[in-house]
Amino acid sequence: MNPTAQTLYEVCDNTWPARRQVTHGPWILRDGDCGGKRVSAATAIAAVRPEHIAEAEDGMAGLGQAPLFMLRETDDAMDCLLADKGYEIVDPVAMYAAPIDYLTDQPIPPVTAFSIWEPLAIMKEIWAKGGIGPARLRVMARAENKTGILSRWNEKPAGVAFAAIHHQICMVHAVEVLSSQRRQGVAAWMMRKVAFWAADQGATHVSVLCTFANGPANALYSKLGFEAVGRYHYRHKTKGQT
Repeated sequence: MNPTAQTLYEVCDNTWPARRQVTHGPWILRDGDCGGKRVSAATAIAAVRPEHIAEAEDGMAGLGQAPLFMLRETDDAMDCLLADKGYEIVDPVAMYAAPIDYLTDQPIPPVTAFSIWEPLAIMKEIWAKGGIGPARLRVMARAENKTGILSRWNEKPAGVAFAAIHHQICMVHAVEVLSSQRRQGVAAWMMRKVAFWAADQGATHVSVLCTFANGPANALYSKLGFEAVGRYHYRHKTKGQT
């Protein structure tokens, strides 16, 4: 049986960690250190009333961040409150999981994918081409049981990924394949390499997050046997909104 959505929310927090988390009324506020939405969004830990929205906005301003909220599957009432206040949906995300043996049933061809930590310069270069720069590398560094994956294809570097484990669940982040190496199975081999590494660490499942808009990646994860077990989205105000 795959982990629940609630479990994957916890896994995400621990495998892609914010610099710090602050409890502020019914909220958890995250200091993202410029590391992107996942480490900067506020989430609710109790019932939210209209006046609580302003409290969260003030708290995020105190962290030097623009207001940003993550809405999980049980947050429908809060979602409506934010919509009424002019917050728009951005980046709906699907959460996938699969038993680890779904991905360790095939041997990886020699010299195709490597588990490496600390990241090599070429890994940082490939991530940078996909917009994954120093701030997100700092997020990776904060995770505990982790590795990077470097793939080679056509005798050249092809792609990278990051993976970390929490409570026997491995979550994959920051998957990036060079444009010249796409549609050749590179990402699939990297996911399988993650699974072999995670199995050696005692993990039982592999999980991954994917925006709804990324059709090729969603298709890949489904083909590999991943099941969609949850979802979330963000709400923010576009520039100029009050």
